[in-house]
Amino acid sequence: MVIYKTEEEIELIRASAKVLAQAHGEVAGMIKEGITTRALDQRAEEFIRDHGGLPSFKGYNGFEYSLCISPNSVVVHGFPSDYQLKSGDVVSVDCGVLLNGYHADSAYTYPVGEVAPEVLKLLEETKKSLYLGIDQAVAGNRMGDLGYAIQNHVEKQGYGVVRELVGHGIGQKLHERPEVPNYGKRGAGLKLQEGLVLAIEPMVNLGTKSVVQEKDGWTIRTKDFKPSAHFEHTVVVRKDKAEILTSFEYIEKALQ
Repeated sequence: MVIYKTEEEIELIRASAKVLAQAHGEVAGMIKEGITTRALDQRAEEFIRDHGGLPSFKGYNGFEYSLCISPNSVVVHGFPSDYQLKSGDVVSVDCGVLLNGYHADSAYTYPVGEVAPEVLKLLEETKKSLYLGIDQAVAGNRMGDLGYAIQNHVEKQGYGVVRELVGHGIGQKLHERPEVPNYGKRGAGLKLQEGLVLAIEPMVNLGTKSVVQEKDGWTIRTKDFKPSAHFEHTVVVRKDKAEILTSFEYIEKALQ
């Protein structure tokens, strides 16, 4: 069942989204050569709890961490570890916050040090595709319009759009209906209505769209080991223009 949110519920999600955006900013300020991904995870959890929230991911289906941290060819669901970031890496940081009974979810992919130009372009175009998808999250459009906007943009660049992983509805549960594919056919799928809150999250590979799951049961990586990028916002469908509840503002300030 698709759950449409009241304005009161949207305000609760907005409050979660603000703590989430600030937590992302804390992590962004730490990303540099030599930092361990475990240190990033610890800082995020500390910040979220200090601000009255809970990390949405920790304990979710047995996941043991507050962040999914996915370097290079890892698409999503990577475990924080003692891995030290090095120049040339790109790293996706995905985080969720539960506050006052409602979740928000967002992700950002960072370059570390000197990154190859073609990989920087992958990040740029994937981020751009997120906003093209968000532009379609207005009442009266179809889910296929959203997916098509993302897919059409990134495939024109020669990239692969992951099929096995999709965005999702979000609210009192981290993952709610409907699924939000990053590919689709214009005019197809669920008709979008006001009050629908979605986590829109393009996952785009430099090479093949094909992915594999590692033996840990969580980590998803590209089949050809080429880099992947992942950007995500929590968004509410509105009448004329989608409203973005999460923010990259604190990330961008930290990266200046």
